[in-house]
Amino acid sequence: MMTSHDTLSEVLKLAAAHFSVPREQLTPDDDFFKTLGINSLQALDLLTRLEQHFHIELPDYELQGVSDFRTLAERIQSRL
Repeated sequence: MMTSHDTLSEVLKLAAAHFSVPREQLTPDDDFFKTLGINSLQALDLLTRLEQHFHIELPDYELQGVSDFRTLAERIQSRL
């Protein structure tokens, strides 16, 4: 089973790859909308990729107000 740290690391790695930014530029507490310069449609695309990668489904209500990588990883971890 993945630890919270492993999950967070995977989320950051996948986000960096998906948006073609160096992994080193992303920190756990970054607001992914601001840091990646993305809109809500692009965030949904990332979310879909994360759900497929982790083989989970995240309901919309669990993601309302989530905009940083750490909280996103916590929500994913709770579904693993």
